[in-house]
Amino acid sequence: MHNPGRTAEQLAEELLGRVFDELEAEEQNVLRRISSGMVIGLDREEEAALHARFGERLADRVAAVGGSWSFIVAFALVLFGWMLINSRVLESFGLRPFDAYPYIFLNLMLSMLAAIQAPVIMMSQNRQAAKDRISARHDYEVNLRTQLEIIRLQRRFDRLLARLDRPEEPGEQ
Repeated sequence: MHNPGRTAEQLAEELLGRVFDELEAEEQNVLRRISSGMVIGLDREEEAALHARFGERLADRVAAVGGSWSFIVAFALVLFGWMLINSRVLESFGLRPFDAYPYIFLNLMLSMLAAIQAPVIMMSQNRQAAKDRISARHDYEVNLRTQLEIIRLQRRFDRLLARLDRPEEPGEQ
């Protein structure tokens, strides 16, 4: 919907019937992009990745791994193995359990894991919320651009209909 030669201020007046300075910042940005012929910028993943710090990227990876079925199954196998190694069954082979029932060291390890993993997952959720805000902003821009294009096409259509409805002047053809 590029309007060559039209400024954002002119587009605001023409399409919205409002003064540019009275528009919200997001609307102003959309009109500036339209007047410059710029398409929508980066998508939410690209924009989030552009501003992501190392810790945020790490939190996303930890949350992706920690929230998967493969992690749950592997962790269940590790826990089962831990209990098996430290059970009385191994005493029959002459092995002494290093963390016998009630598995106090295992409880400590699980508590430490939970204490670390919970805030990391929350960091990842915060980042996901930021991505969702970026996505909502992009959706708003697309919707506004579409609405402005519909207004522009409606006005062109109205002008065309007005020309067709106008009776021909004698001598015109």
